[in-house]
Amino acid sequence: MSEINMWEIESSHYEKGIKLICGVDEAGRGPLAGPVCAAAVILPPNVDIPGLNDSKKLSDKRRRELFPIIKEQAVAYGIGLASHEEIDQINILQATYLAMERALAALAIKPELALIDGNRAKDFGLPVETVVKGDSRSASIAAASILAKVTRDDLMEKAAEEYPQYQFEIHKGYGTKAHYAALTAHGPSPIHRMTFLKKFYGEK
Repeated sequence: MSEINMWEIESSHYEKGIKLICGVDEAGRGPLAGPVCAAAVILPPNVDIPGLNDSKKLSDKRRRELFPIIKEQAVAYGIGLASHEEIDQINILQATYLAMERALAALAIKPELALIDGNRAKDFGLPVETVVKGDSRSASIAAASILAKVTRDDLMEKAAEEYPQYQFEIHKGYGTKAHYAALTAHGPSPIHRMTFLKKFYGEK
């Protein structure tokens, strides 16, 4: 299988004269605790960042190596969060959009187009194109996925210091066997998403 050109989607827009293209992605839709984090990144056209790929395909070490490089090379970047309370109040999809909105609002420069990972998006007040599996097809989205993932991992590691009994530093809030065992032993922490735990506690 030939290697995917991570710039193909952006290049098709560069040819139309659209230069300020922003990749948007999130991390943390699935976990049982903590915020959802989104990042928005505008990269210079065809900038060379070796190893840039979907954050899920990279090791933690590689993501952390790329994190400062992306921030340094980017024309602009923004990071946005939606808290566990907001997730419980408005649901995870709407909270994800809220985090994306905040990431876009944090950009120092307004993009001409936003490439959003996934197959649906809302009106963010600028032209939007959804890209299925965008984090492994678009350099801009891949860069955003790395910023979002590392930022959220860091937040969960900080939360682990406050709530060591849940071992957030290991699973980052995802529903592992050890995490469910900790929930059984200790009950939920103040940063758990209670709407995600209804079924678990309903079955007790």
